[in-house]
Amino acid sequence: MEDPESAGVGTSQSTEPGFRDGPPLERIESVFRVYERRTDGEQLLYYGDPLVHPERAIQELWPVFRENGYEARLTRRHGEIVLVAEPVSIGVDGIPWTNVFLLLATVVSTMFAGALWYQIDPFANPTDVWRAWPFTVAVLGVLGVHELGHYVMSRYHQVDASLPYFIPFPTIIGTMGAVIKLKGQMPNRKALFDIGVAGPLAGLVATVAVTVIGLHLPPTTVPEAVAQEGEGAIQLGIPPMLELIAAATDQPLYLDDPTTNVNPVVVGAWVGMFITFLNLIPVGQLDGGHILRAMAGEYHATISSLVPGVLFVLAGYLYYVADYGLQTVFIWVFWGFLTAVFAAAGAARPITDEQLDPGRYAVGLLTFGLGALCFMPVPLQVV
Repeated sequence: MEDPESAGVGTSQSTEPGFRDGPPLERIESVFRVYERRTDGEQLLYYGDPLVHPERAIQELWPVFRENGYEARLTRRHGEIVLVAEPVSIGVDGIPWTNVFLLLATVVSTMFAGALWYQIDPFANPTDVWRAWPFTVAVLGVLGVHELGHYVMSRYHQVDASLPYFIPFPTIIGTMGAVIKLKGQMPNRKALFDIGVAGPLAGLVATVAVTVIGLHLPPTTVPEAVAQEGEGAIQLGIPPMLELIAAATDQPLYLDDPTTNVNPVVVGAWVGMFITFLNLIPVGQLDGGHILRAMAGEYHATISSLVPGVLFVLAGYLYYVADYGLQTVFIWVFWGFLTAVFAAAGAARPITDEQLDPGRYAVGLLTFGLGALCFMPVPLQVV
C-alpha cells in the first residue's frame, strides 16, 4: 500500500467510456470488490475492498491488467482503497534532452580529466584537451554498454525504463558513472534477475575489450620533474582482472617504472572494473541487490544488512593495521554509510515471487565471481 494521495482535479464520474480498454469487471471482482469506478486522465480508478490480502490481490490482478496494456497498483485516496491502472508506456517519447545534455557534459568532463592522464595541462593548453578523446570513448563506452545492458533487458521484459543518464563530476575520471531509471513494476524474479545481471555482464565484455585495446596502445611518458618529485601523484590499485588480462596478452602494466604509465585507455577500463564491483555490492537497488533479491528471496535482507559492517571493517583494517591514511580508507567509509542507506531502503519487490531456475543461479554466482575479480582493497591513493 502507498501513502495517501490526492485524487486530483478534473476527476470524472463517468464509469463506462474510459473502461472499454480495461479488463472485464468480473475478472477483477474475484479478488477486489468494486463499488465505484472513475477516470482521472488516462488512469482507471477502481474504488473497492480487497477480498484477499492486498499483496495477493495485486499478484492476481497485475497480469490481468497487463494483458490489456495497463499496470495496476493498490493505493489509498481520501481514506478509500483504490486500484489504480495506468497505461503501460515502454520506450522513449520524443528527444530525451536531459539525457543528451548530461551526455555532452560528461564528454567535456571526462575529456578534461583524461587530459591529465595524458600529461596535458588543460589550463595551460586548453586547445590540446581534445587529444584525450580515447580516454573519453573508453570511459563512456564501458559505462554506456553497462547501462544499455539494463535497458535492453528492461525492454525485453516490458519494464519501462529510461535511457542512460550520465553523471558529469570533477573527479580523476570526470564522472560519477551512469544510471537508468526503472519506472515500471518488476513482474517476477526472472525479470528482476535478468535486468540486474545484464548491466554488469555487458559492461564487463566492453571492459575486457577496452583493456586489451588499451594495453596494446603506446604508454604515456611522465615528465622527468614529476617522476622525480612523485609527491601528490595518484596511484591506482590493480584489480586481479586487469592483471589476468595483462598476463594473457603478455603486455606490461609498468608498475615499477615511475617514468612510464599505461595508456589512459587502460585507466578507462579500470573505471569499468571498479564501477562493476561497486554495482555488484549486494544491497538495495544496486545491481548486486537486484541479483541477490532474485536469487535469495526474502533472505536478501539478512545478507544485505551484513554488507555495511564488512566495509567498515575493511576501512578499519586498512587504517589501523595496514597503516593507510584517511584519504585512502575514506572511500570504504563512504560506501559503508551508503550501503547502510541502500540496505535500509530495501530491494525491488517483484509482483510474483517464484524461485529462479538453476541456470540463472549459476549465472548469478558467476557474475558475483567476476565482480570479485574487480575488487581492489586500495582502489587509489595519493602518494
